[in-house]
Amino acid sequence: MPPLIPLILATLITADPAWDTVVVCPPELRETLQPWIQLRTAQGRSIGWISNGGDAAQIQESIRRSNKSGKLRWVMLVGDVANSANADNSLTTPTHLVDAKVNVKWGSEPEIATDNNYGDLDGDGLPEVAVGRLPVDNASELALMVRKIIHYESRADYGTWRRKLHVVAGVGGFGKFTDMVLESTTKKFLIESIPPAYETTVTYASWRSPYCPDPRDFHQTTVERFNEGGLFWVYIGHGQKSFLDLVRTPNRRYPILDVRHMNRLQSAGRPPIAVFLACYTGAYDAPRDCLGEEMVTSEGGPVAVLAGSRVTMPYAMAVLSSELMRGHFQERLPTLGEVLVYAKRRLAAQVREDDPEQTANRVLLDKLAAVISPAPQLLGEERREHVSLFNLLGDPLLRLQHPHEVEWDAPERAVAGEEIRVSGSVSAPGDIVLEFANRRDRPIHQPPPRTAYDETDEVLAAFNKVYHQANETVWSRVRIKSEAGRFAAQLTVPAAARGSCYVRAFATHANGFSLGAHRIFVRTGNRAGGQ
Repeated sequence: MPPLIPLILATLITADPAWDTVVVCPPELRETLQPWIQLRTAQGRSIGWISNGGDAAQIQESIRRSNKSGKLRWVMLVGDVANSANADNSLTTPTHLVDAKVNVKWGSEPEIATDNNYGDLDGDGLPEVAVGRLPVDNASELALMVRKIIHYESRADYGTWRRKLHVVAGVGGFGKFTDMVLESTTKKFLIESIPPAYETTVTYASWRSPYCPDPRDFHQTTVERFNEGGLFWVYIGHGQKSFLDLVRTPNRRYPILDVRHMNRLQSAGRPPIAVFLACYTGAYDAPRDCLGEEMVTSEGGPVAVLAGSRVTMPYAMAVLSSELMRGHFQERLPTLGEVLVYAKRRLAAQVREDDPEQTANRVLLDKLAAVISPAPQLLGEERREHVSLFNLLGDPLLRLQHPHEVEWDAPERAVAGEEIRVSGSVSAPGDIVLEFANRRDRPIHQPPPRTAYDETDEVLAAFNKVYHQANETVWSRVRIKSEAGRFAAQLTVPAAARGSCYVRAFATHANGFSLGAHRIFVRTGNRAGGQ
């Protein structure tokens, strides 16, 4: 590295600045980044610049030295990693390569590409500050990403898309027992990690499952779910640098998503945050842009991507996803970068069953992993390795829109077929949607079993009807208006409802939205108990 560059870096930080945000950016891209700088400055951020010159270790040291005031919270990296796809390597920002210890046993490369080290201020391998990368190759891509970020935060559209999460799952292929455990764990994740007030859809690439549409339409259904918009769009399964796994039937294979399909992503201004619990989808140092990069730099793609840069493993990803959901839904952390820091630090921590901060889901995951993992003695190392494996392709300061709470006055028990009165309050007057819903793992329609595969058009077309029914969990829905934030309604408990159900409320206001769910146990009218 030219000797002038360290001198410039040192000059930038000798004044002990009180920055809470550091931007590592090629000089040629700074002008294009100005709208983002103006946005964050208006929000109260104190921003400092560090040159992208030098190697990753030198930039990391400059970031650490810039934190003399102890106020640093975010690091924004601008530019892709230098590779054969970059027309101009001066527009790149280097990344770290750390030794792999666990995933190499399953065929991964000996080194892991990671931006995690930029957020590690004390050298313990865990991030203290949030790091994200805008993996752009040129000013045009940067301008597009900045527009998407600004639009995401400024959009005053508080429609139902803000309560939606879409999950697309591939088939594990790890063996019958392990796949069964992974499927049940995924179901538990959907039930417990995501609050019942939120809507979820599941699209599962197993033709035996009611959550599988016509396999010939699987790709189109995946795209349609993404284009509905939502809070998160999550893929769970096998992945490669440029494509996701295939849907396999006894006689054919069908695609789920790959880099050729980016022009089909049209989230219409409601871009979700994409989370890939899969291998290689975040390999941002590859010779060609990976799937995560292609998605986040496309006009209609996600506003941010969380993904792994190398081979990833089911256990650590399950823990990470659980902690990500906890950081967002329970801790209600304000920015995406802070959610990732929270999740990574908890991912690395050893579980303690007597610790009230540890979730029951994490305890279960650790116990299951000890049984199904081919290397149970390496579970701790596997979790810590995934701290490096997962990176944020997006803005670490991305503001997350959390809903206002709903206060309820509603019964805890009800009888099927009878009426109940529910009332409560939301943060401001507005339109309210009240729903009587089943638990999300119990659709209101009983799906037929699939034991044999029939390729006739009539049979495969019927898959789509079953798929949509499997994702239906709402028995009934009414729309009302709140007066001064108060609401009340008479609801009929569905005659077919049984056991744990929910009354859900979604209210839109001029300055946000309210969201909540109240659990009601439903029994039949001819007996004192219920199922």
